Amino acid sequence: MTVEYDGTDFCGFQWQPNLRTVAGVLEITLARLFSHPVKLTAAGRTDGGVHATGQVVSLATSATFPFERLLPALQALLPADCSVRRAEVVPEGFSARFSAVERTYCYAISNRREPSPLLSRYAAHESQPLDLAAMRAAAEHLVGEHDFRSFSALGDGAPTTIRRVGQLRIAARGELVGLQITAGGFLHHMVRTIAGTLIECGVGRRRPAEMPGILAALDRRAAGATAPPQGLYLAGVRYADGYDSYADPPALRGFAEAALDGPCAFP
Repeated sequence: MTVEYDGTDFCGFQWQPNLRTVAGVLEITLARLFSHPVKLTAAGRTDGGVHATGQVVSLATSATFPFERLLPALQALLPADCSVRRAEVVPEGFSARFSAVERTYCYAISNRREPSPLLSRYAAHESQPLDLAAMRAAAEHLVGEHDFRSFSALGDGAPTTIRRVGQLRIAARGELVGLQITAGGFLHHMVRTIAGTLIECGVGRRRPAEMPGILAALDRRAAGATAPPQGLYLAGVRYADGYDSYADPPALRGFAEAALDGPCAFP
């Protein structure tokens, strides 16, 4: 299933006892429909406040629930801040997490002097003007295979901190700046730490030439601040069979087309 949600009022995706999570809401709803407990596997475990337009989850069921009625039934039962965009039957052994080829995250920044009440849940705020050329120059150092330990949350616990970033694009439309980053997998807080460091380059607190040294330090203290969660979106997951769940976040509508053209503004 491809899932979209507003992460503001969720304590992250992963089920947690006595807390409202995306997985918890979905599992309770599916269990109600299928009349048996349900356990979901997700392509990405988003933190509290983080949104998704293209999260993918998988599950196994022995229920005889009519498949054509699944989406309408889910939409009738799910809360307003969580929706299933698409559902399909997949081969046995498919995993939303382990079958994924790459994931794409977007990060939205409201770049104006005053905070925007209408964007406060869906974009980070930066009051100083952002130098997109400096941000792009810094981003170039992060594309490719690197050890991203400096951009990982302390105590991440991942077996390896080496990741390959396929692309990192930056575009702007008026007061909105968007980052789009694609990789096979990400470390905990990796995208938000990259965003925070690029923002620091954009406002002149760091130089783009510092990025190789930050990577080489293998120390979280070398990188910039972890950017706020409300700007982050799990926008898409791609699989070997060609399916790609990508959808632009509403705050960055048209971003994919603009970013693909390289260093340009939104149309």
